[in-house]
Amino acid sequence: MKLLSIAIPCYNSEAYMEKCVDSLLVGGEDVEILIVDDGSSDRTAEIADAYAEKYPTIIKAIHQENGGHGEAVNAGIRNAQGLYFKVVDSDDWVNKEAYEKILRTLEELIRGPKTVDLLISNFVYEKQGASRKKVMQYRRCFPVEEIFGWNEVGHMPKGKYLLMHSMIYRTELLHDCGLQLPKHTFYVDNLFAFEPLPYVENLYYLDVNFYRYFIGRDDQSVNEQVMIRRIDQQIRVNKLMVDAYNKCNFTNKRMRTYMFNYLDIITTISSIMLIRSGTEEALQKKKDLMEYIRSQNRALYSKLRHSLLGRVVNLPGKSGRKMSVAAYKICQKFYGFN
Repeated sequence: MKLLSIAIPCYNSEAYMEKCVDSLLVGGEDVEILIVDDGSSDRTAEIADAYAEKYPTIIKAIHQENGGHGEAVNAGIRNAQGLYFKVVDSDDWVNKEAYEKILRTLEELIRGPKTVDLLISNFVYEKQGASRKKVMQYRRCFPVEEIFGWNEVGHMPKGKYLLMHSMIYRTELLHDCGLQLPKHTFYVDNLFAFEPLPYVENLYYLDVNFYRYFIGRDDQSVNEQVMIRRIDQQIRVNKLMVDAYNKCNFTNKRMRTYMFNYLDIITTISSIMLIRSGTEEALQKKKDLMEYIRSQNRALYSKLRHSLLGRVVNLPGKSGRKMSVAAYKICQKFYGFN
């Protein structure tokens, strides 16, 4: 059995996917690379097949009708044969030295007395044009290079939430929790980083800059204007995160606090994008989102509404909304989230 399965969701990725795949081949036979061609209309499928033919014991090409990023991740999970599972987007890549250390660590962990459900590492924002690259690291939040539980998690500021880029799950855990990301929906990486957490008992943090997260294409889903155009998909993910939170039977206070803070950030981003859209329809969608949360969990609604971020995005009137955007930008810089 392979040590690590890595899924690469690809949609019309011919221009950059080879850099991604080549960076992952360093893992050799310990790794299974699943290139998921999500109904591409360019040479993506041809490139995937060429890699699979050249590296038949390492790379598998999966072709499917277009279902979006989430369905490509679902296909990766369904086909994964490795003990652990990682998603690497086709325009991103990984650092060789950190990658090798992660594989050595996973090898040691599977021979140890405890099962590790989630391995965490750092990621680097490879922002186009930026002279300084921001590193998302967690050394003040987690014990370094030791197995720990939620009780050992330190204070996590709002900007220190885990993203898909920093996470390697135990594959069987993803099967056990029944993770199924929605089709034709952007921003599902938030669900990937959120829904399985109640099943995670033992964690391990490696303070290495493994994942290189490219930011700079105009068509990227995290581009603000793109987010405003796709706001209905952001709202859908927001609601699914609320549903997942409500299903949790929290047995650990620190896990609950972390998941609330993550949900608080996502709800704030949804609200600000709707405010920035500036239409009456968008403002009604903002009200509808908060009403949905209130109808599902009054206590959660109250807590979100009265958090610092909740107060920031709910200032009344037109002038209040302008202040909300300005305050959000300050919070964005202070906390460091996108």
